[in-house]
Amino acid sequence: MSRGRRAALCAGYAAATFLAFPFPLAGRVIDLGLVFAYVAPALLLLALRGLAPRAAARWAAGASLVAHTLVWHWIYVVTVVYGHAPVAVGVLAPALLAVYPALFAAAFGAAFAALEGRGLAGPFAVAALWTALYDHARSFVLTGFPWATLGYAQHWNFALLPLAGFAGVYGLSFVSALGGAGLAELARRRWRAAALAFAGVALAHAAGLALGAAAKPASGEPIRVAVLQGNIDQGVKWSEAWRERTFQIYADLTREAARRGARIVVWPETAVPGALEAEPSLAASLRALARETRAWLVVGGVGLELSPDGARAIHFYDSAFVVADDGSTRDRYDKTHLVPFGEYVPLRDLFGVFVSSVASGIAPADVAPGERVRSVRVSPDGDGGFPVGAAVCYELLFPDLMRRFAADGAEILLGMTNDAWYGKTGAPYQFLAITALRSAETGLWTARAANTGVSAFIDGSGRVREQTPIFETALLVADVPRHTDPVRATFYVRHGDLFAGLCWLGSAALLVRARFVRGRRR
Repeated sequence: MSRGRRAALCAGYAAATFLAFPFPLAGRVIDLGLVFAYVAPALLLLALRGLAPRAAARWAAGASLVAHTLVWHWIYVVTVVYGHAPVAVGVLAPALLAVYPALFAAAFGAAFAALEGRGLAGPFAVAALWTALYDHARSFVLTGFPWATLGYAQHWNFALLPLAGFAGVYGLSFVSALGGAGLAELARRRWRAAALAFAGVALAHAAGLALGAAAKPASGEPIRVAVLQGNIDQGVKWSEAWRERTFQIYADLTREAARRGARIVVWPETAVPGALEAEPSLAASLRALARETRAWLVVGGVGLELSPDGARAIHFYDSAFVVADDGSTRDRYDKTHLVPFGEYVPLRDLFGVFVSSVASGIAPADVAPGERVRSVRVSPDGDGGFPVGAAVCYELLFPDLMRRFAADGAEILLGMTNDAWYGKTGAPYQFLAITALRSAETGLWTARAANTGVSAFIDGSGRVREQTPIFETALLVADVPRHTDPVRATFYVRHGDLFAGLCWLGSAALLVRARFVRGRRR
């Protein structure tokens, strides 16, 4: 294959990857993942055919670098528009972040080439390699950044979504890579391998449809929940001039939600314009609002750990406060998984000279992580109440982390986020798709409150039932069914990333076999 043709295929992979995830165009949201979830891996596989492992690693890394730079174009808005970084930094930032998935693409490319050279790169082997090395590894290596995992491109594929309850989003990645491998084999006129891959994809869809038909939806007593969207621009979010106005907007939305019968009202991440534990007047206003509306409030705010004498804050947290309908603060959940360079600077002694946390408005120093993932309890009906999972923003990216809310008894998931950072780009819609997979994996409804949108209600099968436009002040109210047995809601909740682990084992076995075959031939 000529170098030019190989480069064209890599460019096609980058374009197809961009098209596989939602993005706005001319006032509409374009979502072509049902097609490009298969086209993208097919183009990359064709580009890597016939290469030695080192060369395949270089080509795969370059293709991934371009692809994820395109997908993460919204990093420019985060860094320049709201982070106030120089334009040059904003231009480079998406590419610098894209180095991370490029490393895993390189590992995939090298492993693929090693197997292909020994005749072991069949479609199922390719799908296992992709799932383990390219997608699952990005969920935990160096704390992880699994945005734009291939399986998210299938978020509208309601035939495949039930598989997430067993294999997580990685099951959808596997099927997508398998279909892509089938297309690549078809392009090479290898009919038998292509037919085998397509049969596997068809079987996965049939299994998903059967599982979906047999699934038992959440059947617990529904509770009326409201999600608020205050639409506070990130540029004024921490402005002193906007403090009272911000609180008033959320107070008015809370009153309207209560008039519509909401018993639980969810505010977005850091919606409270101050630190409740350090500002008595702000805390008093929130308590009075809860008593007035007779609703339970789950609100995003800045949590503090005070010094022993109570004179100063020694740690700052990105928190969810639970305020009962009698005005008492019942609990505070602290976000456990923080955004590198967003909420803290890794290796601060090294990088702190050059960069500061983007989300500097939340605290004068790095945000501290909470101790562990756990549910919080609400009791809107005055009885013993029930637990909910109050996930804060970045936590929603991590399947294994979110399943721990369900494993801790959460009967509903509350997604609290501030997507104002992303502007009017594809990121809010991509994040909504990510959140939808968390519901499909756990079998729990998610009530998603986003400062500027997209706010939504997502059912336990991963379907978005209702959503808001972005950058509009809005609220949604719905009767959300509780899951009566969340700990056993899905196979994924009980067993976690078992499927991804099997992909790792299969990949390792194939690579060992390739090494053995090579040794014998020598």
